[in-house]
Amino acid sequence: MSIAVWSLFIGGLMVTMVLAGTLLGRLPLSSAMVYLALGWLLGPDAMNVLRPDPFRHAALLEILAEVAVLISLFAVGMQLGVPLRDRRWRLPARLAIGSMVLMVAMVAVVGVWLLDLPLGAAVLLGAILAPTDPVLASGVRSEPGSRPDRLGFSLAGEGGLNDGTAFPFVMLGLGLLGLHELGPGLARWWSVSLLWATVGGVAIGAALGTAAGRLVVHLRSRHGHASGLDEFLGLGLIGMAYGLAQVSLASGFLAVFAAGLALQRVRELPVEPVPPEPGDRPGADGDPRSRHAGDMRDSVQSFNEQLEKVAELALVLMVGAMLSYAPLPPAVWWFVPLLLLVLRPLSVLAAVPGEDLSRPQQTMLAWFGIRGIGSVFYLLFALRHGVAEPIAQTLVSLTLWTVATSIVVHGITAQPLMYRYTIWRRRDRHLH
Repeated sequence: MSIAVWSLFIGGLMVTMVLAGTLLGRLPLSSAMVYLALGWLLGPDAMNVLRPDPFRHAALLEILAEVAVLISLFAVGMQLGVPLRDRRWRLPARLAIGSMVLMVAMVAVVGVWLLDLPLGAAVLLGAILAPTDPVLASGVRSEPGSRPDRLGFSLAGEGGLNDGTAFPFVMLGLGLLGLHELGPGLARWWSVSLLWATVGGVAIGAALGTAAGRLVVHLRSRHGHASGLDEFLGLGLIGMAYGLAQVSLASGFLAVFAAGLALQRVRELPVEPVPPEPGDRPGADGDPRSRHAGDMRDSVQSFNEQLEKVAELALVLMVGAMLSYAPLPPAVWWFVPLLLLVLRPLSVLAAVPGEDLSRPQQTMLAWFGIRGIGSVFYLLFALRHGVAEPIAQTLVSLTLWTVATSIVVHGITAQPLMYRYTIWRRRDRHLH
């Protein structure tokens, strides 16, 4: 299609989604389901307009998926207003580390024993499918603020963390296939890909987010400088956190997520009081810093949420079109239900002991392990690193059909299940 036709199509799609937003809210449908169907219609199996061949264009598609993941991680980080020292982070951390490692191990066992994959490919498949998606889980996403619902907060926190914590296991799978250096006795993997990538990514992102936020607030409250262009601040912080982490061999995903968290918390950091300037409108606590920090945070958060929606549109359209390159082997029919209905609940069981969760909360955590853009990114990352053709075809089919199924079944069930969960919460509050 020409640029004019593409412009007409994309513009019409965006306006239609705005006009149909109220209708979608009344139906058990998600916007991602609509994008997925449109992507398939535009793909080679129907209109043959989009041809995102993951085997021929893995490098370009990987960049697009990576950008979408970075935008979503920063946006989710900006929404979670709970201090890292708060005990509510314990459950998301257990889900993103313990549950994810267990998921990788269980999928690897299935891959070796039931799919006849070599160990490296089985570990790689588990690592690709282990991350959950905070973007596509918007129907159950945490409310902004310092007192979010525990279910939504845990799912959002898990999705924000495990896109980064899955990286070491992707590298382990590639290393076992001979496509990455693991070092003698896995020494390089343990020290660099696992420990440093995780700790370094979080530290770099947190430091940059805190420093950038405090500097901007200081300049605005003291000198009236650095005003406006908050959109540039968000994009610039994403770029700086990701770039510095990557050149330092740390996790860029964790760095961007931590930067979003840190920027969100700038308003509550202890600072020296600043006398208000003439004409300055005090914030709620009498400190002009509070007003500037709140304005900056709200502006950056609003812009990134809109950018996140555009990224979701582009990537889910791409996934729908990519299904044409993912034939349906017999294994898909049992593997996808096994992953979503058995392995995900089993992995959650490892995280919930001692967390004092109700049965409805445990059930919802077990069900809403939504697979999405993170899995697509790691699939393309693996293809770009030269995974052999037979293994690559298996990875593409199982990953894309798992993601597509997750988008559909979780999209259909999110609204009715969250409605019932809300009723339960109100009843529980009334009783207590």
